[in-house]
Amino acid sequence: MLVSGLCCVLFICAGTSGQYGSQANTEEGRKPFRWPGGKRAAVSLTFDDARLSQIDTGLALLDKYGVRATFYVSPDNLEKRLEGWKKAVASGHEIGNHTKSHPCTGNYAFSLQNALEGYTLRRMEQELDDANADIQRLLGVKPVTFAYPCGQKFVGRGREVRSYVPLVAERFIVGRGYLDEAANDPAFCDLAQATGTGFDSMDYEQIKKLVSQASAEGRWLILVGHEIGAPAFQTTDASALEALCKYARDPSSGLWIDTVEAIGRYIQQQRAGSGR
Repeated sequence: MLVSGLCCVLFICAGTSGQYGSQANTEEGRKPFRWPGGKRAAVSLTFDDARLSQIDTGLALLDKYGVRATFYVSPDNLEKRLEGWKKAVASGHEIGNHTKSHPCTGNYAFSLQNALEGYTLRRMEQELDDANADIQRLLGVKPVTFAYPCGQKFVGRGREVRSYVPLVAERFIVGRGYLDEAANDPAFCDLAQATGTGFDSMDYEQIKKLVSQASAEGRWLILVGHEIGAPAFQTTDASALEALCKYARDPSSGLWIDTVEAIGRYIQQQRAGSGR
């Protein structure tokens, strides 16, 4: 579970009226997508794998600013800080599904004995359903969004390769990717494979550039991280995260910062209302 591990994802969906409408929407003559309360963008922070630093370091930081995050957890790790995860739920943070055993390609040494190349769709169904059952048993919540381990969406190899995106679409409101290069157009994106952008090891100025670009284009940006602490491999810089939370909570930023579930549901409702 180490390479794709715990991810903190920040989704930013930018505004909708006037200059804040998505460029793609405007060019195609579509009605600009509108965010609630005149916001220019929406932000979701997500963290993967239920790593200890998320509870030991991240939870107090997020709660200090009233920022609700989405944690994509591997059930086996929950019990190492179970009371902390119960506190996270009570604080309004979202708990999402990240499979039971975190299978990735066998090209990653840590996943060689649990490689997606050896999976079938039936086996992946069991991974998803078992993880949901374990999370509900331990925390009393049923996940409604999902994060693809390592951002990979296939099982099998060669002519037997199959996408498991349809399995995710059947079970969850949103399926979040990883290591993607573009933010989501809320009027167009496939919620079953929403893009996620890694932000581990970035400083605040680097993160702010991603936020500003997504906001200018009317997009939903997902930032993906892992550990939370001092800058290091697969670690979200705690000081940069705090600066981002402080900025996003300032009304002048025009950002709506909330969980993946909250923003995903809003997008669904807006699309239903417009007939898309």
